Amino acid sequence: MKFGIDRLLADPDLRRPLAGKRVALVAHPASVTDRLVHALDALAACPDVALSAAFGPQHGLKGDKQDNMVETPDERDPLYGMPVFSLYGEVRRPTAAMMDTADVFLFDLQDLGCRIYTFVTTLLYLLEEAARHGKSVWVLDRPNPAGRPIEGLTLRSGQESFVGAGPMPMRHGLTLGEMGHWFIRQFGLDVDYRVIAMEGWQPEAGPGWGWPDSRLWINPSPNAANLNMARAYAGTVMLEGTTLSEGRGTTRPLEVLFGAPDVDARAVRHVMEQLAPDWLAGCALRECWFEPTFHKHAKSLCSALMIHAEGAFYDHHRFRPWRLQALAFKAIRQLYPDYPLWRDFPYEYEFERLAIDVINGGPGLREWVDDPSAEPADLDVLTGHDEAEWAETTRDLRIY
Repeated sequence: MKFGIDRLLADPDLRRPLAGKRVALVAHPASVTDRLVHALDALAACPDVALSAAFGPQHGLKGDKQDNMVETPDERDPLYGMPVFSLYGEVRRPTAAMMDTADVFLFDLQDLGCRIYTFVTTLLYLLEEAARHGKSVWVLDRPNPAGRPIEGLTLRSGQESFVGAGPMPMRHGLTLGEMGHWFIRQFGLDVDYRVIAMEGWQPEAGPGWGWPDSRLWINPSPNAANLNMARAYAGTVMLEGTTLSEGRGTTRPLEVLFGAPDVDARAVRHVMEQLAPDWLAGCALRECWFEPTFHKHAKSLCSALMIHAEGAFYDHHRFRPWRLQALAFKAIRQLYPDYPLWRDFPYEYEFERLAIDVINGGPGLREWVDDPSAEPADLDVLTGHDEAEWAETTRDLRIY
């Protein structure tokens, strides 16, 4: 199969509208061709593409910034001499001066199919500024490695943030090319937009279920190390809003349901199985131990549950990571009623709301966890309505 960048490079007719235009590239380390050539180098080698600037999202064009709220400065590319602007430095939204460096912006970011993954919001901000300044945006489309499943509560009005671009569920089931069409319709944007679609993507075909066997996995951000992480992320990312470790400081970050020195993983798993056994389906959970080298609980031995949404354990249509993570929180709250679960610290430059609420686009998940009388069925009903509504709203936007 071919990703958008591969089709653009292979077909002069697709590139023809770029003739005489200044072109900027939005990219990160996973912005590579099928030959593992970075998009910046591949486009610079095209005689009919006039690259004038590059942009890096969160974690930087090089992907070297490990944690959240670690900014990347602007720089100048040492090989091509063009400016490289950071969209996670002094600004999150491209400035008028940045927009003035190009006529067409090629957006080539590998996504994880999750609302909180900030590349989604970066696309919205770019589209809004392109509409304001009369620029064109092309998305060079890439797979949603989590596939088409939809899961999670819809972001509530007034809860927008850099990890919440609009009223969508946590796991949205779209590619970024498709998401661009939703943004344009949802926010009434008047912008010249096109998608260089993939060729041969089969989101409902195993064994990849969204990620083709023919392509290597390249980290789009430092902690997105493999397909298992991409599948689990719509649940495990919620750990960033808690005092529990998400595995940062280990070799398998964001692939665990939790890790903590003062929580018994075996006991938590037992309660989860009692509360909602169906929510554990589609993967295997393995009790394990780790000692983070940095970040939460650094140098402390943590009891943990590892998620294996891979191999023979993986069932694409039964695995629901957001519910699985919610259930782990509920079990911990039941076992340890006074446990200081929710982390009170600034999260993605939101200083007033609890991080867990910023992540979930509202307080609904936290309130369900903290309410002793709330059952899994209660959350299922509330979430199921949101999921069905999103599926219907976006059905006509699917390109594949």
